[in-house]
Order: sequence, then structure tokens, then C-alpha cells
Amino acid sequence: SKVNAAVYQDVLEHFMLPAADQLYGDADFIFQQDLAPAHSAKATSAWFKDHGIPVLNWPENSPDLNPIENLWGIVKRKMRHARPNNAEELKATIRATWALITPEQCHRLIDSMPRRIATVIQAKGAPTKTRRHTHENRTAFWVSPPFVRYQSRGVL
Repeated sequence: SKVNAAVYQDVLEHFMLPAADQLYGDADFIFQQDLAPAHSAKATSAWFKDHGIPVLNWPENSPDLNPIENLWGIVKRKMRHARPNNAEELKATIRATWALITPEQCHRLIDSMPRRIATVIQAKGAPTKTRRHTHENRTAFWVSPPFVRYQSRGVL
């Protein structure tokens, strides 16, 4: 089914907010997402504003800088030899594999962002060793941590 702004906001409301509260409490953070239509809709921008959640400005056609892409790569590599027989088995395998990703892996990806962004800026947006692909309007949803977040630590 197609994810529109209303569905995305429902996911944010029912999954992201409770997990963010549990994981981070009252700590300040900047939410990161790509420019998929559901993410960039005026109604979604209003939802973030109404909830007092700042959103990281994200350049068009650059979700390959998004750490979620690296996390999905980890999942794909770990699932390389899995052979689910149907959609339900595939979903179960993805969930089980996702659960194996450690908080340390997530923190390493988050901590790599300033270096990766500087590399892209130095290359003036040209491809780099860390930027091999450009994916337009890829939407990644997940219903359990880790959420890709940048805590206010002076990183950005």
C-alpha cells in the first residue's frame, strides 16, 4: 500500500514518539528523513512543528548519505543466505535481522556523519568513495529502534 502523509504521521505518532521518549527522554534532537512525498508534505511539516521536533534539512537526491541506507545494507548482507518462502517469512526474517543491529553500530554511523558530509562538501556534491548510488524518494520505515537521530552534542 502507498504511504501518504497521513499514514506517515500515524507511524510517527504511534511508533517514533513513544520510542523516542523511551530512548532519549527530554534530550534535544534533530529528526532526519529523506524527501519522500509523505515526508515533505506540508501536513507532515506542520506535524513536526506542532510536536516541537526540528527536522534536519536534507538535500534532494542524497538519501545515500542517510545512515538508514547503511543499516539496510547491514540487514541485506546478514540476510544474503536467507530463503524465505513467502511475504510473512520475509517480514519475520527482516525483523529478526534488524534486531541484531547493535546500538554501537548505530552510534558509529551517526558519529561518521560530520566526516561524510565534509567529504561530500569537499567534492562539491560529486560522487565520492562513500557515495556510490543516488536513490530518489526511497522511504524507509521501521517500527522499532534504532531511529536515526542526532542528539544535540554540537555534531551539526
